Amino acid sequence: MRFAVLLEPTATGFSAHVPDLMGCAAAWRTREETLRLIREAVEFHIEGMRFNGEEIPDPVSIPDFVDVFDPKETKTSNNK
Repeated sequence: MRFAVLLEPTATGFSAHVPDLMGCAAAWRTREETLRLIREAVEFHIEGMRFNGEEIPDPVSIPDFVDVFDPKETKTSNNK
């Protein structure tokens, strides 16, 4: 299974969560360590769901990006 992970910088490092697995999260000082921990968290989360007889949800989140217009960027670049 392949789950999308949202990784965010924090004041002390990084945090990560899995949108398709409610409550599945991890945090640490480095990006690499946070990714290692979230991988372990996903495995543990799924193991717990199976133990409790819960159905494992199909991964459905699709990571993507959206570009938006920021008028401040245009003013700044025109004033140079």
